[in-house]
Amino acid sequence: MPEPIIRVENLSKTFMSKVRKKGKRERKQVHALADVSLDILDGEIFGLLGPNGAGKTTLIKCLTTLLLPTSGKMWVNGFDVHKEEDKVRASIGCMLMGDRGLYWKLTGRENLDFFGALYHVPKAPRRKRMDDLVSLLKLDEFVDRTVETYSSGQRMILAFAKSLINDAPILILDEPTVTMDVPTARELRHIVKELNRQGKTIVYTTHLMHEAEELCDRVAIIDHGQIIALGTTAELKASIRTEDVVEMEGIFPEEAVERMRAVPGILDVGAVAMDSGLTKLDVRCRDSRAMLSKIIETASGNGASIQFIKPKEVTLEDVFITKTGRTLSVDTRVLGEKEAPRGR
Repeated sequence: MPEPIIRVENLSKTFMSKVRKKGKRERKQVHALADVSLDILDGEIFGLLGPNGAGKTTLIKCLTTLLLPTSGKMWVNGFDVHKEEDKVRASIGCMLMGDRGLYWKLTGRENLDFFGALYHVPKAPRRKRMDDLVSLLKLDEFVDRTVETYSSGQRMILAFAKSLINDAPILILDEPTVTMDVPTARELRHIVKELNRQGKTIVYTTHLMHEAEELCDRVAIIDHGQIIALGTTAELKASIRTEDVVEMEGIFPEEAVERMRAVPGILDVGAVAMDSGLTKLDVRCRDSRAMLSKIIETASGNGASIQFIKPKEVTLEDVFITKTGRTLSVDTRVLGEKEAPRGR
């Protein structure tokens, strides 16, 4: 089994934020991270999945030396984040804060050259690396224009290129596809998988469950600054597979819905009106395969017209809902997460 290349032990981060109550300002503690511990293995794609404000970016900023934690220990590529900061920085390529980490008055090529120099990449290898990235990411059409003329998607793909300029063994990507169009995001995910096949360890934060399912070997679900679940996607789904859901669409009289609810083995039937005029049913039961014929028979025998029916697969969204009672779209952003940059 691979050894951990990133280790986090009992990491906590508390911000002090100002709130106004009845015209008075008060200081309030906000716990962005609370006793987080995890290992990320050498050579894996590790996903941090959670809604906005869950603590994903705070954790990444601590790992990349941008924030001082309140307590806890971290090691990256064998180096202590508190004591060997320069070696930690040399071990990672980062895509943080989207396009805000770029200099907009410089061209894309000048940005890559500048950040490569900051990483002390020698001039000749730096130029070759830049050319390779321009070719890999298809930057030719805009790389010699100033960044201020780029579309949001072009700026994000340049920020991704910047994270690769030092060819580090660990790549940390924080919501990398957030403003990209669908084809560009798909291509970026393909490149991420290829980089992983070449041996890079990748930490990938997202609130998009399909990205986590497609890319990640293991996923940690984070909410309110705590790791609430960790494992492979299959393990996480299996952890809540105590019941099945059959999804149906069609025309369902109220009598048909009530008769279905009375069938032994059916736990509940949820009904939602669709824009098309049809009704969508989610039928919860213990064993969808065994119950499927009984569900169809009961619905059809009571005046229902079924246009679509299939057992619904468990998703990471279902895991998150089960663990938290909320969907991933709920913003749990904490006050203070944008504050207190690390002073030097």
